[in-house]
Amino acid sequence: MAGKRGFAAVESLAQRAQAERGGQAPRAEHFDRSALDSLVVWRDTYLESLQARNYSAATVAGRFKSINHFLGWTAERDLKCAGQITRPILEAYQRGLWRCIKANGQRLGWRTQRERLSTLKDWFRWMTKQNLILHNPAGELELPRMEKRLPVTALSLTQIETLLNVPDVNDPLGVRDRAMLEVFYGSGLRRLELCHLGLSDLNAERRTLMIRCGKGKKDRVVPVGARTLHWLERYLREVRPRLSLDTRTQALFLSGYGEAFNADVLSRMVSAWLKRIGARGSCHLLRHTCATHMLEGGADIRYIQQLLGHESL
Repeated sequence: MAGKRGFAAVESLAQRAQAERGGQAPRAEHFDRSALDSLVVWRDTYLESLQARNYSAATVAGRFKSINHFLGWTAERDLKCAGQITRPILEAYQRGLWRCIKANGQRLGWRTQRERLSTLKDWFRWMTKQNLILHNPAGELELPRMEKRLPVTALSLTQIETLLNVPDVNDPLGVRDRAMLEVFYGSGLRRLELCHLGLSDLNAERRTLMIRCGKGKKDRVVPVGARTLHWLERYLREVRPRLSLDTRTQALFLSGYGEAFNADVLSRMVSAWLKRIGARGSCHLLRHTCATHMLEGGADIRYIQQLLGHESL
């Protein structure tokens, strides 16, 4: 049976949201905290120190995930205290990451392996500086080499036009989806930057979007094209007021729950749209395509760097 469409779907999702929040509830932990130098205790203190040093929420969440994966591995081997961790143990964990097979049958990516090990190196370095352990067992741990691959080929102009026409604009939710695709391609935003956009970040008169606390907690202003602005204004006029369940929610783009989008949900949506035109990728492909088309159109490379919010050229 076909699912509900348009605002009938929004109302249905809103009712579901009252009972459950889309599986976002945190799971209870079962790590041992009884020992004075318990690893999980030093994890919490380390993450608090990152917050005190103004690290971004995304960075803290990423390191929490990496350390938790390591804590799960050590718990299976009855290793609960920081003083029990040695370099051979960390090297065994590194080999375990290399052998790890994901649910889709593929190996863990080299970037993911490197991120998890880098987090451990920083964590143990911090514990050593705090005199919580006598020496740093991760000090000489060698990280895996990164592969130097060319970026995915950008979409052509024909593919972009086909993609932008995938959402059904006769459906109110299709108007929202078209507006999001226009912003991704027209302004080169990252997926988290689009999720965090607020109503006050759009200046229709100046045709600009304010990106607040982007990657590296840097702000920037990006231009909005005439076509993008048209779809944004149509979405704000016809769709968003009916999606909003709470006037205190200031997110520019709202999901069927009346809340800001989850980045993973947004990635799955964009991947599904790309699949319909025979392409593979996600939100970042549109960002890459935006930069490629600007460069091919004669835009200055420094301007593209500023638009994308890159630290280096």
